[in-house]
Amino acid sequence: MSTVLVTGATGFVGRRLVPVIVERGLDVRAMTRRPESYDGPGTAVAGDVHDPESLEAALEGADVAVYLVHSLDDDDFERKDAEAAASFGKAAAAAGVQQIVYLGGLGDEDDDLSPHLRSRREVEGKLGEAGVPVTVLRAAIVVGAGGISWEITRQLVKNLPAMVVPKWVNTLTQPIAVDDVIRYLDGVIGLEGAVGKVLEIGGSDQLTYLEMMQQAAEVMIGRRVPIVTVPVLTPSLSSHWIAFVTDVDTTTAKNLIDSMATEVVVRDSSILDLVPGEPLSYAVAVRRAIEESDTTD
Repeated sequence: MSTVLVTGATGFVGRRLVPVIVERGLDVRAMTRRPESYDGPGTAVAGDVHDPESLEAALEGADVAVYLVHSLDDDDFERKDAEAAASFGKAAAAAGVQQIVYLGGLGDEDDDLSPHLRSRREVEGKLGEAGVPVTVLRAAIVVGAGGISWEITRQLVKNLPAMVVPKWVNTLTQPIAVDDVIRYLDGVIGLEGAVGKVLEIGGSDQLTYLEMMQQAAEVMIGRRVPIVTVPVLTPSLSSHWIAFVTDVDTTTAKNLIDSMATEVVVRDSSILDLVPGEPLSYAVAVRRAIEESDTTD
């Protein structure tokens, strides 16, 4: 039986992934800074990617490591995430890990990437520096209850009768349901054809952020919301506005908003050859997210 270590096991993606791979019959270690309070499936192990000494025991005997952590709520997230990824990659190599699976971000290489997306690229490289092959799944906005990007959309639509938004709302993106993200992550764990590959994942729809908000409004409140775009609204102002209207903190909001001027769509669909199946539409993803939010509120 393969042993899989999942970092960020209590997070938005991790807490959904662990039960799925446990169900597959894999030996799953759920890495968390507070293992004593972990109540999910798998075996809780102590570990912190920002504490290299804690990683040796967590990774010992693991065949695959899934890396699902970031520091977007920190002003110095680029440095912190680069250092953490390098330390984790080194510890994984020392432990004999055969594959690291990482959930990164879409965006063309020739684009002037935002600090957030640039950091995701840097983490990809840092994870593999010590020699462990890395499977990268690059995604845009992940739609699911509790996801930061989705919560921004949901709470804006829920709390505002109308919106004045910056011109980046016309940027094209390819949102993906969290259920599809889990399916792809599960599908590439231990899959020989995915080892060392960079794979792009997305839902069935390419939409602007404006179209996403309007479709979400139609599902949530049964009608579209009046939205006016303005040519100038800086990321800093946008983040303060979002932090005021939603429960997303200003630092995280700014780091995400910086990326919204970059088109993030799937250019290479080779993931479908490795993990077959039609991804969900945005409307279905929204309905599932709302249903889950309603059951947990």
